[in-house]
Amino acid sequence: MPWSFAPSLSRRALLGVAGVSFVSATIPRWASAAGARDPRLVVVVLRGALDGLCAVAPIGDPDYAELHGQLALQWGGDHPALKLDDFFGLNPAMTNFARLYDAKQALIVHATATNYRERSHFDGQDVLESGMLAPGHVESGWLNRAVAALPRGDRVSAPGALAVGATAPLVVRGPAPILGWAPSGLASPTDDLVARPTALYDHVDPALARALRAGLDADRIATKQGMEALKPGGDVALTMRKAGEGAARLMSADDGPRIGALAIDGWDTHANEGGATGRLAQWLGGLDGVFAAFESELGPRWKDTVVVAITEFGRTAHINGTTGTDHGTATVALLAGGALSGGRVVADWPGLKTADLYEERDLKPTTDLRAVLKGVLADHLGLSADTLASAVFPDTLGVKPMGGLIAT
Repeated sequence: MPWSFAPSLSRRALLGVAGVSFVSATIPRWASAAGARDPRLVVVVLRGALDGLCAVAPIGDPDYAELHGQLALQWGGDHPALKLDDFFGLNPAMTNFARLYDAKQALIVHATATNYRERSHFDGQDVLESGMLAPGHVESGWLNRAVAALPRGDRVSAPGALAVGATAPLVVRGPAPILGWAPSGLASPTDDLVARPTALYDHVDPALARALRAGLDADRIATKQGMEALKPGGDVALTMRKAGEGAARLMSADDGPRIGALAIDGWDTHANEGGATGRLAQWLGGLDGVFAAFESELGPRWKDTVVVAITEFGRTAHINGTTGTDHGTATVALLAGGALSGGRVVADWPGLKTADLYEERDLKPTTDLRAVLKGVLADHLGLSADTLASAVFPDTLGVKPMGGLIAT
């Protein structure tokens, strides 16, 4: 199972060292004014390395079909790709994303990657989530540092930073507080029961006492938003969607989170990957449900929302002997939300001829993923280029924020 829900909040989870997670944060001062935008941002980390050539297929590239073999999407057949333009087709499992794309509320950045050029999942995820130049340097993530850089206004989200699930990914750990919540199916504790351990922890473990109070605040919001029925199930796509629904309901609350992150494991497709159908399509269908859940649950707040799905690296252009793909380099970033200037694929396409591949095996990266993330943080949340280059993604002055992603 790619999703892991904790039956209760452990001390580690309460203290924020807490795979499914969702994290919330404060909102910028300018979002609090009457009639002003009230932006929401969600980052979905796809752990295991997504095959971007099977999620968003360059069907118009003359070398694509032969390279990707049985996994290659097609315009025709029993399971045709969903047409984005004359060159790119979307995996047919992603009907909701295609609908949003047609409504100009989704876009794709292709041939993108971080600065990491090796093929270790652990190191790749570290660089993706930390925002640093190399793995193993910090215990904080770029999204948490972005939250910490936001000005504190008069509408600070009461619960602070919220994680739904057993663990908080690196991308949201750091100086901004993290709070965990997980559906347990247990009855809410009485005030008397809560008061006793809280009073005890005030004396023997103040940090845990603060975390316990924060957790109870999260539980209060979750109960108010009707999240008791969101329990994990056996179906991958359904379980993903339920997690998205829970996160979205928390974000739709007036006193709920504005910024969050989910982590979804299971994208490592070395064998029996499947193309238009099969294992990868099942996972993509689950991700498609996450996008749909945010749109549905956020309601009118969707117009001020951006959801970004990113992965540590892509997969090889050639399929392997077990009808899968090995660790690669460039891939796709998927963005959805009413705040986007969507309906397009952003790509400086490098081509798939052997001479055009990275190390003659991978899709070559032509767009820095950090430029995409900076563009969203700058134009959606109002962070300055200097802050992004120094505090959020340190030592990246040369990586300019990508403009034009957010609708004006």
